[in-house]
Amino acid sequence: MTYDIDGPVLPAEAGPVGVRAPVRRRRLDHANDRTEVTRWAMKPEPRTRCGVLTDGLSRILRTPVTLTVAGRTDAGVHASGQVAHVDLTPDVEPAQLVRRLARLLPPDVRVRAVTPVPDAFDARFSALRRHYVYRIATAPYGAEPLRARDTVSWPHPIDLDAVSLASRLLLGEHDFAAYCKHREGASTVRGLERFSWSRDDTGLVRAEVSADAFCHSMVRSLVGAMLDVGRGRRPVDWPGGLLARDVRANDVVVAPAHGLSLVRVDYPPDAELAARADVTRNVRAPLTSS
Repeated sequence: MTYDIDGPVLPAEAGPVGVRAPVRRRRLDHANDRTEVTRWAMKPEPRTRCGVLTDGLSRILRTPVTLTVAGRTDAGVHASGQVAHVDLTPDVEPAQLVRRLARLLPPDVRVRAVTPVPDAFDARFSALRRHYVYRIATAPYGAEPLRARDTVSWPHPIDLDAVSLASRLLLGEHDFAAYCKHREGASTVRGLERFSWSRDDTGLVRAEVSADAFCHSMVRSLVGAMLDVGRGRRPVDWPGGLLARDVRANDVVVAPAHGLSLVRVDYPPDAELAARADVTRNVRAPLTSS
């Protein structure tokens, strides 16, 4: 079946009744403002990202679809570079599907591209790393009105030299149990590849965080710990010292969700997709959120 911008166009021959058409994998690059869309998981209430996209695709294609996403994020965390995959029949035209979804989806969820990918592509398990940005406004007036939904207003000074040094001490592969909400049977060992800080001339502070994967609330906990260092409430070596703990550190304040955005997910070359997915499945329990 193929589709134009106004509705489905039936093929001349639909094939034998009861015979399922072959499917091909498609990558969906999408963005969302999570102020209203509060969770990925499929729940009837409140409205969810997964539910919105799945419902939109199912309505357009007139058949149930299943989405696999690169990684779950905490309620309220935004995304400008989220990735999912879905299996569709080959005659679904990607560009037309993007246009149809633009008409159907709410304005806080946008599918930017639908791209054919090898069947070995797995948005979740083939990913090499995820990149997040946390935005903090330190100006006396707080966040700019047009950025208030994705920027936290912080009424305290931030010593960037201190937080930068403390962040570097966390780089590498560690057990981040102190920074993660516990999940039975889930690993908290992660490889933190980047944790850097910058400030522009308006007072906007950006924390850029990259890792092979993140466990539940890990990024927000890392940022929260650094904000305590930045305002002088904790010494520079305190965040690194927490790595010795094997349980969640209750003295770490979790930073507000709305300042965090998933900005990119990296994948290996096509020839390495299947191997990467096998490695991820073998060494890590199901991925959780950030």
